[in-house]
Amino acid sequence: MNNRRRARDYGIGLGVIPPGQYNAITDVPGLQVGHATINNDDNGCARTGVTAIIPHNKNVYKHKCAAAIHVQNGYGKAMGLAQVEELGVIETPIMLTNTLNIGKVADALIGYMLTHNEGLTSVNPLIAECNDGKLNEIEQRYVAEQHVLQALATASSGPVREGCVGGGTGMIAFGYKGGIGTSSRVLKTAGKTYHVGALVQANFGKREHLVIDGIPVGKIIDRDDQEFDGSGSIVIVVATDAPFDSRQLKRLARRGAMGLARTGSIATHGSGDFIIAFSTTRTSDADLKGEVLANTMIGDGATMSSFFAATVEAVEEAIINALFMAEDTIGRAGRSVEALPLDKTLDIMKNYSYRWEK
Repeated sequence: MNNRRRARDYGIGLGVIPPGQYNAITDVPGLQVGHATINNDDNGCARTGVTAIIPHNKNVYKHKCAAAIHVQNGYGKAMGLAQVEELGVIETPIMLTNTLNIGKVADALIGYMLTHNEGLTSVNPLIAECNDGKLNEIEQRYVAEQHVLQALATASSGPVREGCVGGGTGMIAFGYKGGIGTSSRVLKTAGKTYHVGALVQANFGKREHLVIDGIPVGKIIDRDDQEFDGSGSIVIVVATDAPFDSRQLKRLARRGAMGLARTGSIATHGSGDFIIAFSTTRTSDADLKGEVLANTMIGDGATMSSFFAATVEAVEEAIINALFMAEDTIGRAGRSVEALPLDKTLDIMKNYSYRWEK
C-alpha cells in the first residue's frame, strides 16, 4: 500500500488558482481515467502498463471533442497526432503506454472502437508513449489487449491513482521514480465555473534541474548516483470543460510546456514532449444532420490568460505529484530507482533561502 501523499497534502500549494474537488483531471465533469498495471517477475521483469483517459460519458467517436496537439520536442512515437492536427478533434479515448507497445495498444483500441461503433470503417486511435526500458524489459512488450480493455473498463471519475500505476509503472523522472501525476484548477468567468485538469506520464529530467514551487531542490538534494542524463520523455494531457475550439486549445497546449519548464525540464535532444489538449463540451454531434454546428465558444481576450495560468499551474503540480506519489522500484537487472525522499525534500523547502552565487 502506498503511504506517500501528494504535494498539497504537505502544504505545498503550487500556484494561486484553487484546485478542484479531487485536484485531478477528473474534476472536469464526465472525464474518466483508468489504469492497467503490469508489475511482476513471472516472465522476465515487467514494470509497465497502460492508462486510459476517456473524455466524456458519451460515445467519443460520435461526439468528437475539439482538440489540439503541441509538440515541444519530437523525439517520441505517438500515434494519431496528424489527424488531430488536421481536423482539430479527437475521436477515441487517449491511451498512454511505453514505446514498444504503441502498435499493440492501437490495435486493441481499434478493436474496442469497432465493438462500440457498428459499421465503423475508419478511426484515428490516439496513443502516446514514454520509454520505461531502464526498469522494464520493454522488448518483451508485455501490454496486451486485455490490459487495454481493463484500463478502459475500469476508468472512473473521482480520485486518480498516481505514481507507479498504469503507463507510469516503469517511468523515471529527475533521476527518481516517476510515473502518473494529475492536478486541476477551477475558474469562474462570465458567471460560470470551468475546470482545467492535467494528467502527466513523467519520464524525463536530470536531478540537478529539479525545481519544486520555485525552489531548486535538485541542486541541493543528493546527486544522482546512477547519472541519468534526463533524456526521457513526458506526455501531458490537458482537459477543460470550457467550450474552446481547436485553435484556442492549441494555445492552451503550448502553455502546458511552460508548466513543464517550471519543474526544471529543458526538453533535451532525446525527449519526446507531447501535449494533448481537448474540450469536453465543445463536441460534434453525430445525430445532427446539418453541416454547420452551433456551439457556444468563449472568446479570446483577457479571459484566455486565466486559462493559460490554470494550465501552467495544473501541469506543474501534476508533475510534482507524480514524483511525490511514486515509490522505490527495483526493475530489470536488479536496477533500483528510489522515490523522491520526501523528508529531505520538505526540509530543503522549509529551510531554503536564496543566496547569491559568486
